[in-house]
Amino acid sequence: MEAKRAHELEAGAPTTQGFKSEKSTLRALEEIESGNVTIHPDPEGKREAVRRRIEEEKRRKEEEEKKIKEQIAKEKEDGEKI
Repeated sequence: MEAKRAHELEAGAPTTQGFKSEKSTLRALEEIESGNVTIHPDPEGKREAVRRRIEEEKRRKEEEEKKIKEQIAKEKEDGEKI
């Protein structure tokens, strides 16, 4: 659990507290010791939820980009400037 949390911290995960230590592994231990980090009871379920959230965000961005492109095309067609 310590190594996983250390990797998360290095990747920019939000921290749960202030730290005395500089190294991510020691920061992870501080969080674990204080009880701020717990093991998820269903890690595969958590992974799947994260995958779904990422896919949904990707779809949302693609839809937003499509709407913007459609608006630009419409404005060009109408002769308006952006």
